[in-house]
This record gives sequence, structure tokens and C-alpha cells, in this order.
Amino acid sequence: MVGAGIVGLATAARLAARGDDVVVIDKEDDVAAHQTGRNSGVVHSGLYYAPGSLKARLGVAGSRSMVAFAREHDVAVDVCGKLVVATSDDEVPRLHALLERGTANGIDGLRLVTPAEAREVEPHVACVAALHVPGTGIVDYRGVCAVLARQAREAGGALRLGVRALAARTASDGVQVALEGGEVLRADALIACAGLYADRFARASGVDPQARIVPFRGEYYELAPGAADLVRGLIYPVPDPRFPFLGVHLTRMIRGGTHAGPNAVLALAREGYRWRDVVPADVLDAVTWPGLWRLAPGKLSIAAGEVVRSASRHVFARSLARLVPGITAADLVPAPAGVRAQALGRDGRLVDDFLVARAPRQLHVINAPSPAATASLEIARHLESLLV
Repeated sequence: MVGAGIVGLATAARLAARGDDVVVIDKEDDVAAHQTGRNSGVVHSGLYYAPGSLKARLGVAGSRSMVAFAREHDVAVDVCGKLVVATSDDEVPRLHALLERGTANGIDGLRLVTPAEAREVEPHVACVAALHVPGTGIVDYRGVCAVLARQAREAGGALRLGVRALAARTASDGVQVALEGGEVLRADALIACAGLYADRFARASGVDPQARIVPFRGEYYELAPGAADLVRGLIYPVPDPRFPFLGVHLTRMIRGGTHAGPNAVLALAREGYRWRDVVPADVLDAVTWPGLWRLAPGKLSIAAGEVVRSASRHVFARSLARLVPGITAADLVPAPAGVRAQALGRDGRLVDDFLVARAPRQLHVINAPSPAATASLEIARHLESLLV
């Protein structure tokens, strides 16, 4: 295995439990160092995804299995539900479309509510209509990863952290994985869950990833203590269909406090958690990909708005105040950012579904952004079924 995020660990634990000799390689000194450890901790219901897609099938099943797993292993979890709110009349048809999609995906308990009913759930919310999603929750994903890592080890697996995997090569008797420092690890098969570097590692291993990873930074704030009573649970806007992200939202965190965000700006490094984080090779990798230029023309105004929101706390606060009018810039405290590893096709389309590239004895998870953490136990089951 390459990658000790939640998808890699879930897969390692599953394979070790069935008796496979599993070794997990990760360049970081701890598990869940990037996407897994920097998200807002939401257990998504599967509401947003195209019916029949992997995201829909594995996301809906994952929302149940993740909650059950957390409860079984005493990991903090709370199925608190959420509201998706329409703040203008023109958003209401999209709210109805979300209800239809969620129903098609088999999500229980969805219901459209009036503004008065929405305020029974969230007293300070502003909307003209809302969709109540009772199955959405929050969980400690780092805690989940700690359990998965322990399970893998107890079943005989090994975690080699602080070791970088450079490339792999399929041979007649298995796969040879080249590690930094000259070591070569030999295995019967390789599963790579390399996140931000998934496409790069696939290419180095002779596998066509069919897409390029383009990193988008999601910047967060937390609500200051004085604004804590403005949000009880999770409040989301109706997503913009022109953009693959869910929009700036409010999320109560499992350890206390409330996340506000994220926005989405193009990062200048695959680990570009700040504007000043610039890696020329990563920038070159993005700008030389034809898909980026084919994406850009139709998204320039959206991208410009995200940059403005990144630069201005007041603009960020105004986005939140559309949902909860009492929030001001003074209520926002900077919080750590995350970077989403978004796969982009050569044709300029953002890859919408989970994507796995396959070669003899190799599986590479290329696109696994949200809801991959929610669906991680189910993705592990899926990868097991592909392993031959």
C-alpha cells in the first residue's frame, strides 16, 4: 500500500484482516497528514452525487458504515443532521432537484421545510426554503484513522512512515516498489492511495492516470466563542451547479467550535496550505496540462470571486451572513486550511466520480475527494473486489 490517509488505512486494515501480508508506505511521519486530517469532519449523507455513480453508492453506504464503525470503536461521532438552505427564490428549484437526487440515492428522512420549520432546527438561519438532511453527521476522522492503523498492525500489517515511495514496476512475479534511499520493496500487488500525488505516482509507475491532479486550497475560519450560539449543527448553501464544491458553509466540529468555510482557490503547490507556499514544479505541472486551460474560460468569474473571498475576511463573512445574518468579520478566527486533490481531465472537465486507474497487479486511486473520508470503508471494499 502507498498512502496512509483514511482510504489507504481502511484498505490496509481490510486486507490485513483477511490474512494478507500488508505494508503501508507514507512519506509523512504520521497518518492522516493531509486531506483526511484537514477536513471539517463531516459524515456526508450522499445527497449531492449522481445516482448510480460510485460516489452515490459508496457514499450512501459509507455514511452508515462510518457511523457504525465510530460507535463500535468509541470514536467521537454525532449524527446531528444539517440544513441546505435556499436564500433566494431562484435557488428553490435546485433545492427540489437535490431532494430528488437524494431520494434516488436512497437517503432516508429528507424533507423540504419552510423558513419557520428551518428555524426550529437552526434558530438564526435565514432562508426562503430549506432541505433537512437528518442523516448527516460529524466524526473524528483522525480517531478513525488511529483505529484503522491499529487494526492493520494487530492483524500483522506494518506501517512504514517517513518513507517516500518513488515509483513501481510490474514484474513477472509481482510488483517492485522503489523507495527513497535506494530500497526496493517487492510485493504481489500494489494499491496506491497517494492523494495529492496520485497522478504523479501513477505515471512514475507506468500507469496512465487519465487525469491530472489540480490542487485547490480550501480556507477555513472558526467562529469566535461569542458567536458560538448562532449555529447548532450544519448549515450549507445550495451548491452552484457550475462549480464542483459545496460552497462556504458552517459546520459544528466534533471537538467543539464551528468551522466556517471552505472557499476554493487554486493552490500554487500540492501542499499549498498558504498563499506563500509555492512549488514551481507543481505550478508547471498544472499550467502545462491542457485541461486547466479548457476549464478556465467558463470559470474565470467564479475563480475571481473565490480569490476575493480569500483576500477579504469581510467578503468571507458576507457569504456566511447569507446563511446566518448575525455573523460578521469580527466573529471569524483563522483556522488551518486544507488542499483538495481534484482530478482534471484533458478535456477540461473536473472528474466528478471516484476514479481508479488499473494495470497488471496495480490499482491507483486517482480521484478521491469528498466524500472519500465518509465512504472510506466502502472504497476499501471496492478496491478489494478489484484486486486480482
